[in-house]
Amino acid sequence: MSLQDSEIIKYLKDMENEIKNIKHELLKMCWYMRGGVTYHEALDMSYTDRSIIGDIIKDNLETAKKTGQPFF
Repeated sequence: MSLQDSEIIKYLKDMENEIKNIKHELLKMCWYMRGGVTYHEALDMSYTDRSIIGDIIKDNLETAKKTGQPFF
């Protein structure tokens, strides 16, 4: 299978955006964990582990909003 230059460029830009999104997700998770997870530890996590932690953070944010408790 052969790709056109424009297809290769689009693919590489898509991968670059995906990398940026993953880094954003990991750094946000590290911020919410307040040092409980380092960036390097987050990099070593599986997608499933990151998703579960993300769900827990989201649940805690929603609970904090509903109860009026601070969530730093």
